[in-house]
Amino acid sequence: MELINIIKALSNESRIQILQWLKEPEQHFTPHEGIDMRKIGVCVGQVTDKLNMTQSTASQYLTILHRAGLIKSERIGKYTYYKRDEEKIREAMTKLRGEIE
Repeated sequence: MELINIIKALSNESRIQILQWLKEPEQHFTPHEGIDMRKIGVCVGQVTDKLNMTQSTASQYLTILHRAGLIKSERIGKYTYYKRDEEKIREAMTKLRGEIE
């Protein structure tokens, strides 16, 4: 987990919003085809609709967050679902605090 990739991922308001929504997905998204959003995650279409932007942009934002290690992905059938990686987020915040304190 590169600190610079984390900072870059968090340098966009929409990507921060995605992380906030994924913290409590049941409050921000309608379940997709009976998927347990806490366990499996939220599909890119749900994020696209919530952000009111193109699917390619939403997918790009999710990819950036994934590469930074802040979210996990799981492919089920033709859909990819995303959820927060709470352990990696804690590690990232600890690492960031250590670098700037």
